[in-house]
Amino acid sequence: MKPLESQLSRRERQVMDILFRLGKATAQEVMDEMSDPPSYSAVRALMVTLETKGHVKHGKESRRYVYSPAVPEKKAKRSALKQLLATFFEGRPENLVASLLDPEDQQLSGEEIERIRSLIGPKEK
Repeated sequence: MKPLESQLSRRERQVMDILFRLGKATAQEVMDEMSDPPSYSAVRALMVTLETKGHVKHGKESRRYVYSPAVPEKKAKRSALKQLLATFFEGRPENLVASLLDPEDQQLSGEEIERIRSLIGPKEK
């Protein structure tokens, strides 16, 4: 399996968010950042699982393992979005946007709609 192609559990996403924010961290530091942390051994197991999946890498500082993201956050987001598109939107970005703009599903403010338009606008020629 290529890195970033496997889906992440809620806890794994939580760990990745922390690592992206901190840059690098020990299992204890990750646990300290969690709002509802599992046990220390569960956090260590999550780190090992994420490393096996290719999402994180580790090094040693003194006697501690220090974990960091294996890929930049932007690349991880693109990979997750690509998987989301393929799984739920037939691989078509316009289907995703249509879903976001569906008034029955979303209640976007005028400001949010304008921000979306400004992101699209400059690319239209």
